[in-house]
Amino acid sequence: MQAIVLYFTAAFAEIAGCFAFWAWYRLDKSPLWLVPGMAALALFAYLLALSPAEHAGRAYAVYGGIYI
Repeated sequence: MQAIVLYFTAAFAEIAGCFAFWAWYRLDKSPLWLVPGMAALALFAYLLALSPAEHAGRAYAVYGGIYI
């Protein structure tokens, strides 16, 4: 159960970070949008590093398959 919460939190952080960059670039938002965007992407990477190793391979494969 903890792994599922970890993955969903990481996914939310990734979406938030990517949206901040997209909003800055495509919607001409202030460059200050990049600060929380970078923080969210750093949180995303940190949370994925905390994921259990025995589930990481399958989770990354599913993630890549959905993303692509």
